Amino acid sequence: MAESTAPYGSWQSKISSTTVVSESRSIMEVRIDPFQEDKVFWSEMRPEEEGRYVICCWSGGLESITPDGFSSRTLVHEYGGGAFFVHKYRIYFSNYEDQRMYCQKIKKSGTEPVPITPKHKAWRYADGAMYKKNIVVCVREDHEVLSEGAEEAQNTVVSINRKKKEQVVLVSGANFYSTPRVSKNGTMAWVQWNHPNMPWDDTELWLAEISSDGDSLKEDTKRKVAGGVGISVMLPKWSPDDKLLYIHDKTNWWNLYQLDDDDKETKTYGFEDKYKYQILRTSILRIVWQTELACLKPSGEKQDIKIKEDDYKAFAKLEYSPDGKYAYMVAGGPQTFAKLIKLDLKSGKSSVIRESHGALDIDGYISVPQEVSWDTRDGAKAYGYYYPPQNKDYQGPDDETPPLLVKVHGGPTSACSPVLDLNKQFVTSRGFAVLDVNYRGSTGFGRKFRDALKTNWGLIDVQDCCDGALYLAKEGKVDGKRLTIDGGSAGGFVALSALTFHKDFSAGTSNYGVSDISALAENTHKFESHYTETLVGPYPEDKATYEERSPVYHASECKAALAMFQGSEDKIVPPEQSEKMYDAVKHNGVPVAYKVFEGEQHGFRKAENIKFSIDGEFYFYSKVFKFDAPGIQVDLEIENLPEEES
Repeated sequence: MAESTAPYGSWQSKISSTTVVSESRSIMEVRIDPFQEDKVFWSEMRPEEEGRYVICCWSGGLESITPDGFSSRTLVHEYGGGAFFVHKYRIYFSNYEDQRMYCQKIKKSGTEPVPITPKHKAWRYADGAMYKKNIVVCVREDHEVLSEGAEEAQNTVVSINRKKKEQVVLVSGANFYSTPRVSKNGTMAWVQWNHPNMPWDDTELWLAEISSDGDSLKEDTKRKVAGGVGISVMLPKWSPDDKLLYIHDKTNWWNLYQLDDDDKETKTYGFEDKYKYQILRTSILRIVWQTELACLKPSGEKQDIKIKEDDYKAFAKLEYSPDGKYAYMVAGGPQTFAKLIKLDLKSGKSSVIRESHGALDIDGYISVPQEVSWDTRDGAKAYGYYYPPQNKDYQGPDDETPPLLVKVHGGPTSACSPVLDLNKQFVTSRGFAVLDVNYRGSTGFGRKFRDALKTNWGLIDVQDCCDGALYLAKEGKVDGKRLTIDGGSAGGFVALSALTFHKDFSAGTSNYGVSDISALAENTHKFESHYTETLVGPYPEDKATYEERSPVYHASECKAALAMFQGSEDKIVPPEQSEKMYDAVKHNGVPVAYKVFEGEQHGFRKAENIKFSIDGEFYFYSKVFKFDAPGIQVDLEIENLPEEES
């Protein structure tokens, strides 16, 4: 079929919002049972099941293990993570609805989960691991104490006796804990940190001997062995010969270290910044900033691993088989959806176990990203991925350049990835260009780059996004008069700030974005309750700075068109924030739309709501920029739009 010439934005595409959501699943966590060869377990979020998290297993075939009525999702730290593990033919998982920990036998199919923690307790569990036959060690987040007058939930490390269904506190006193892991000889390692730090700021690695019954720690054996001020230490793991390995960033980059028998760091392996590794029997398999696989020998020798099939460029969620012959991981690339794969470490051959998306006929509609960087207005460097418009059936007019959508990741210390994402391709296949930005503060470029955002949130990250858009416009790749921006959560804050405090963007979208960082400091959950002290400054001492950087207090300055999508049950960014911003911008006379999704929290998980937000955003831009958007049907009310265009 010959290409047709049509205005950018008006191209018809095979990639619809239904395509984005249909048969899609997010592979959340990957686990191995050390007692079962050739089996891998993972959890996946299924939008078509209203965002339920289902634990699955593969051993020559796919099996969904989590029965109806259960969802393997913990709310520790509100964001969750570490919701399940597998040990000796049993799965231990936190159930979303009641946040209790359950044990489910998996030797026989159809076995119902049995709770091992008490009901009617506001306790949450995460990061579990097995110690001996019946003892689980994990992080517990106690919200029960709030009814007793405590100012915030209490985090501890506990042991749970699976048979007695009893639990005791092993470690307390710090604000946060993660990854308690016990060695064969009964030494427990864990990471802890306190307000106002986040786990990528200042954390500490501790050790202590645990009693044989799991009921207590030997207090005289407790000691800090790594971490401290200016160091992020994480992910302790015990090797088969009971050596402790962990990661920290005292050299600016997250690197792998080993502790010897007298608690001294004896070995370091250069990582170039990405905290993921697995210990094999005689070596260490590691991921280097998502993009490289390598094996590290005990001598320190590095052996690169090349996967022979597909265009895998990013890796995550690494596990290995009990015999050390295979590795399981999530891999993807610019033209390949994220997949759970099995890798033969000797031959380099891989096989696909589970794809994050079903098979699609979208050849010719995929925009391949290009790595770009640009100078910022204050002399620094920012990075990103540029996606040009791509549709085999269309080309744009010779006298026109495409609109640009700048995508801002959340976190704000997260990072964007080049793995095939239909949310971006939905836009590029209709004639928009996309710039996915790794602004200063993003992970993957060293601690100094990450720390640059401290006290500068809402300033340099916003500048980097604006400068990236202007750079592409100056290069003639995009239309400088049709620049748009979107983001969720912290990314939504950047989008709102760019639209309010800068005049570079004509339109934008906030998904559950922060508009009032004072309200965030006052009302958000424990995990991030002091986060803004690092990002902005002490509160309420610097309240004036908070208000100065909060878009809602300056909404009268927002002259760009704005769409907002929000979950009704969001406890991280409550809907009141979005409502205030919407009401204020509406008075400016610019096009504005606001949609609340009932029952959704921080992030959209239900298929119908994900589809609406995708269609709604593009529909909004089509009305603002006055182009046809064929195939986009959505009931979104837009205020301040001339009646003939609404």
